[in-house]
Amino acid sequence: MSCYYIIGIRLRHRAANAARLQEALTAHGCNIRMRVGMHETGDGYCADDGVIMLQVCGDRETVEQMLADFNAVEGVTAKLIDLNEIDS
Repeated sequence: MSCYYIIGIRLRHRAANAARLQEALTAHGCNIRMRVGMHETGDGYCADDGVIMLQVCGDRETVEQMLADFNAVEGVTAKLIDLNEIDS
């Protein structure tokens, strides 16, 4: 099992789509080592789009399934960064 995978997620229309994405994140919770969520806020303003960064663990097949499950959610674009093969 490797933990050298990063998944970046862009969530559009958070108010409408966040609950379904949360279900997918919860389903894969045992493979998520770190989660950071970001969206713009300010006085009287809260952006309806956001970005989530995950460090995930598992074999490549498990990570690819996670990616597919996240991308199946409306308003979500998820991309993988594989840091397992780094040239020395």
